[in-house]
Amino acid sequence: MHVGNARYLKREDLPETIPVFPLTGALLLPGGQLPLNIFEPRYLAMFDAALAGDRLIGIVQPSLLESGEAAEGPRAALSTVGCIGRITSFAETGDGRYITSISGICRFRLIEEVGTGHPYRTFKIAPMMTDLSTEDDEGTVDRAELLRVFRAYLDANKLEADWESVERAGNRTLVNSLSMMSPFGPAEKQALLEAPDLRTRAETLIAITEILLARDFGDSDTMLQ
Repeated sequence: MHVGNARYLKREDLPETIPVFPLTGALLLPGGQLPLNIFEPRYLAMFDAALAGDRLIGIVQPSLLESGEAAEGPRAALSTVGCIGRITSFAETGDGRYITSISGICRFRLIEEVGTGHPYRTFKIAPMMTDLSTEDDEGTVDRAELLRVFRAYLDANKLEADWESVERAGNRTLVNSLSMMSPFGPAEKQALLEAPDLRTRAETLIAITEILLARDFGDSDTMLQ
């Protein structure tokens, strides 16, 4: 995996511990980019430390309660799976904020929290090394079905897309980009993150979109024809 000016090929290329940024409803996937507006003092401190070091942070969602709401508070429970990101774009605003872009490297599982004395949280992690593999699984994706559902969603919401760019995109880029930009809730975003492979993620994305179309616009089968 080549991200920014760095390459991540083996376990030794990734940290044993990482600071984590809990963010409800956010999805970062390997190869994707997530823009962030940083303003809370503890997360400004996190980004200062990351920029002075390996530029890596973990994006993870807070756990969902039985009510479906995200857990809150500085020590709230977190989802067990997140994604390591590298800071690849950074700008100061002049009013105390940072505007950054995080590029996804690989997913990880939280193992245990590590006390550091910093205002932000740090965890020991187990990276999912299969995300760094160069093995090509793009051919496992049903691209025609994915595009048919995507077009139905756009038509139902009277939206347009740059179809020339869509057609040029490889299956991995297409699946991960659509997953990240999808208007789904935290539970659906987490399901897309935890999908074990690209094919499963594509199938999950199609299924969730079909459910959304049926719920909000009636007979999704008619739209998908």
